[in-house]
Amino acid sequence: MARIYHDRDADLTRILGKKIGVIGYGSQGHAHAQNARDSGCEVRVGLYPGSKSWEKAERDGFAVGTAAEVSAWADVICLLLPDQHHKAVFAESVGPNLALGDTLLVAHGFSIHFATISPPPGVDVVMVAPKGPGHMLRRLYTESVGVPALFAVHQDASGEAAALALSYAAAIGSTRAGVLQTSFKEETETDLFGEQAVLCGGVTKLVTSGFETLVEAGYQPEIAYFECLHELKLIVDLLYQGGLSYMRYSVSDTAEYGDYVSGPRVVNDEVKRTMQQLLSEIQDGSFAGRWVAECDTGGENFQAMRAAGREHQIEQVGAYLRSMMDWLPKGASAETETKAASAA
Repeated sequence: MARIYHDRDADLTRILGKKIGVIGYGSQGHAHAQNARDSGCEVRVGLYPGSKSWEKAERDGFAVGTAAEVSAWADVICLLLPDQHHKAVFAESVGPNLALGDTLLVAHGFSIHFATISPPPGVDVVMVAPKGPGHMLRRLYTESVGVPALFAVHQDASGEAAALALSYAAAIGSTRAGVLQTSFKEETETDLFGEQAVLCGGVTKLVTSGFETLVEAGYQPEIAYFECLHELKLIVDLLYQGGLSYMRYSVSDTAEYGDYVSGPRVVNDEVKRTMQQLLSEIQDGSFAGRWVAECDTGGENFQAMRAAGREHQIEQVGAYLRSMMDWLPKGASAETETKAASAA
């Protein structure tokens, strides 16, 4: 069994003696910055001039400067931008300001593992990757609990990189829940595979294919939406709470029987062979190469796929039905629109 590190295994004072520069104030950045600050760390936020997050970070009580200014000031530089922005920001602002003894910290290993950035010798390079979105990382911290995380060391110039990474994990609250040690290779490849084969790509294609099958057979789109998408949360919550067996215990016997006899027909050996091919393309860098090339050429195909997904019938039906669900959080549609616009 993997060793799980908790608060008692981390020395918080290690990170309290460091100046922390958080580059980016999005999903992960805002949560890391606020949690570390509230744990007693000295934190500044680095952004590009004109960033929409600049005023927000200042309202949240942070000193804000350019990425270059904050990188030059900090001992621990936390590069918490989307993967596709690491290369340019590192080259222009972070790399030139890394000094001997500094630490470069990331929350996902993509740019290090696939060498879109190359930190110099003489600095520690570590990863602390919370296994949850930033808003959850922040909310659970304020509730005196935490989000589990992974940590890894890519470059240990000081001989104390692992201890510092654990200290940082404590500062953002993750050692409250438990932290596992991994490698940049393992975290990056398993994370990409999980997103593509199961959590995002697999689930969304399964949901839309089920929806299309029912609609094409003449069933009402609203009914298809409820059966193939809306109720998914109920099942996921059961899986999250108690695993596969608890979910099967909680549903009807009819549903459980259908799980056993029909699930393997949908996700069969051919699907598993496709998953193995996806994993191979992640491991050999093929996927990373395609994604980097897509971003370097303006992301036209990416934007086209994003737009097509938003225009699918299941999204139109879902928007109508969700407008009648007063209990749902508001603002999700606006946030989606903002992401699409900012990426264009």
